[in-house]
Amino acid sequence: MAPSKRRRKPVRRFLLQHVLPPIATALYRMLGRSWRYVEVRRHAMSDALASGRPVVGAFLHARTFQILHYYTLPGNGRWVLMCSKSRDGELMSQVEERLGYKVVRGSSGEGGARALVGMIQTVKKDPGWASCLAVDGSRGPRGVAQAGIITLAQKTGGLLVPCAASARASLVYRWSWDRTAFPLPFARVHVVFGEPIEVPAKLDPDETERIRQELERALLELHGEADGLSGFRDEVPLRAAPA
Repeated sequence: MAPSKRRRKPVRRFLLQHVLPPIATALYRMLGRSWRYVEVRRHAMSDALASGRPVVGAFLHARTFQILHYYTLPGNGRWVLMCSKSRDGELMSQVEERLGYKVVRGSSGEGGARALVGMIQTVKKDPGWASCLAVDGSRGPRGVAQAGIITLAQKTGGLLVPCAASARASLVYRWSWDRTAFPLPFARVHVVFGEPIEVPAKLDPDETERIRQELERALLELHGEADGLSGFRDEVPLRAAPA
């Protein structure tokens, strides 16, 4: 490796670990505090958190930015989540930790199984932690629920609580696989909850697939409802077409 490339790596690592995270966190907090949340069926999350059982929050990757701030609001519990091992994930994990999340590194592309075990162990050691995942993973397909979150709920005895978020005043990052939506400052963000889904302690593959489909269907319906309430429109369907 050329000396110039060797020099750049420590500088990049220093920026990602020490310089950019506090700046990005401060900006994100300012942006989030400007949003006006409108909650629909909030009781689904409140009742689950008050039940004494672990809670597993389920959402789609495209709406992560709205939901991450919402989960940090007072009364919304303590959350452990998974974050990619990529370079972008390094910055994101630092920001999430500063927001109060416990972060386990991994993704569907790398280290996902180990990270899932880490999340399960965190919840089992301290049931006060809730867990959450973007169900379509770090690489998609967009809007297609993966089975990892079913395992998370099964092994922790947690209630799956689907959640959707939508803001009409949003910028869509059209070049990302999930078409991430970034609400603008002072946007009105609708947060819509679905009824909790029970996951039995023992599952066969057919039952796992049935629950996966139920969760995916619930999330797509919730996002349709949230988009209808907010007025958000995207010309690309929320779920990727089958290959």
